[in-house]
Amino acid sequence: MGKEYKAKVFKSGNSLALRLPKELGLKEGSTMLLREDQSGYRIEPEVAPAKKLDVSGFWGKAPWLKPLPPELREFEERPSTVAARNAEKPKTKA
Repeated sequence: MGKEYKAKVFKSGNSLALRLPKELGLKEGSTMLLREDQSGYRIEPEVAPAKKLDVSGFWGKAPWLKPLPPELREFEERPSTVAARNAEKPKTKA
């Protein structure tokens, strides 16, 4: 088991607050999750979602760059497609 710390619960407005010691190394404004289980409470730091990059401001910054034309690729037909097409053709007698 790790170190033990005492934390004090106090009233802040209409809520209760938990004052955590500085030795825990938490940053001011960080968000914590409080979870209740059978043995008591667990306090864990909240995992921040991955930030999304907004690229809308990059448009026109590099006018010398041109998008590549789409690559043309040819594929063989599926055997089921060929069989279906051959089944649709009318059979002619020679």
